[in-house]
Amino acid sequence: MTNQEIVSKLWNLCNILRDDGITYHQYVTELTYILFLKMAKETKTEDTIPEEYRWDKLVVHSGIELKKFYKDLLAYLGENTKGRVREIYQGASSNIDEPKNLEKIIKSINELDWYSAKEEGLGNLYEGLLEKNANEKKSGAGQYFTPRVLIDVMTELIAPQVGERCNDPACGTFGFMISADSYVKSISDDYCDLTEKQVEFQVKEAFSGGELVHETHRLALMNAMLHNIEGRIVLGDTLSESGKSMTGYDVVLTNPPFGTKKGGERATRDDFTYTTSNKQLNFLQHIYRSLRTTGKARAAVVLPDNVLFADGDGEKIRVDLMNKCNLHTVLRLPTGIFYAQGVKTNVLFFTRGKTDEDNTKEVWFYDLRTNMQSFGKTNQLKKEHFADFIKAYKSEDRSSIKDERWNCFTREQIEQKGNSLDLGLIRDESILDYEDLPDPIESAEDAITQLEMAVDLIKDVVKELKITEENIDYNR
Repeated sequence: MTNQEIVSKLWNLCNILRDDGITYHQYVTELTYILFLKMAKETKTEDTIPEEYRWDKLVVHSGIELKKFYKDLLAYLGENTKGRVREIYQGASSNIDEPKNLEKIIKSINELDWYSAKEEGLGNLYEGLLEKNANEKKSGAGQYFTPRVLIDVMTELIAPQVGERCNDPACGTFGFMISADSYVKSISDDYCDLTEKQVEFQVKEAFSGGELVHETHRLALMNAMLHNIEGRIVLGDTLSESGKSMTGYDVVLTNPPFGTKKGGERATRDDFTYTTSNKQLNFLQHIYRSLRTTGKARAAVVLPDNVLFADGDGEKIRVDLMNKCNLHTVLRLPTGIFYAQGVKTNVLFFTRGKTDEDNTKEVWFYDLRTNMQSFGKTNQLKKEHFADFIKAYKSEDRSSIKDERWNCFTREQIEQKGNSLDLGLIRDESILDYEDLPDPIESAEDAITQLEMAVDLIKDVVKELKITEENIDYNR
């Protein structure tokens, strides 16, 4: 049985819970509580779980007794354990009221082909569930999930290295850091090329994140654990005081949440130079400030269009970004690739300079939006769609790339446009260009001529009809 088949079976179990009024997101959380115990058994890592609350003790119960035992288990693991176990179960409670439904889920999980799942990777299985949840419009989880192909492309281009500290300040289910870990493993023979000290750093310190939503934080912890990542994942608001300690990174990969802060209030941090209620602008400030000033620290950030042209503090933040960093590339993403339909987004790639002034000399734009096919559930974005952009991005001589989607603007040109970065979009073939329209005066004169000819023709017809009528009357 493949991971995909297991994911489908696990997901279909949510039908059991409909009568209990369980939402899709609650179901994934509930699955996390149960799967953690099962996966700990399968990976022989149960030593962090008290013996009386391990998987084998859970599966022997049934009915009302099972419901009570499960409730006690959640409370105990959330209050009386340490480390990841405590973090995952802290404040946990079950939304399943019907004991037979709980029993059905536990038995179904126990009967799955876990040997095959382990062969493909339990982390991949869990990510499959998270993606399934994100694809479900009713779940509302799409806001926490960035399409895997985009994550992997961003990671490949940023290219995290062994020994670098990587962070996602709005980590959702930890997808970017999972990808970063996978990339570093791919260039180090799955860490086999590293020393014991280097491996310890990669596992315990290299990858970190922050997440505001408690339930999503649980999913991130579970995802990290299944990928053998022990880096710190902060539960809290990066835009509050807790985010001030998130600094000193070599790499940032992230897709911050869209919109404004709740109630429209500004970030509560006192170390931001520019205050605004726009979340993305605040996250952008946080990100470039969190990078080390080595000249090599870099970031790739998904941001909506409004960040590119917002005036006031928006312009000031863009200027500050271009001063402190080399904003070398902006990728204009197609619409329809996120679960929030219609959102227009971009990826900003930049490197923090050693100084705070005049680091951006020019910005290259790649338009992957205009004249592109529509993407969605039935036509998903694939890596091959990024092939030309990746080629242009990696080129040693960017000016040698002949691609109409690939354009460069100097810092001076950007300044002349009011420091707007809403640039680089090519001509939309679906829209009639004004220059292609005929001269309005000539068009009007031509129309008048045509109307006059039509009137003359009608007059001739009327004249002929009158002559015909007169001839008929004469013959009578």
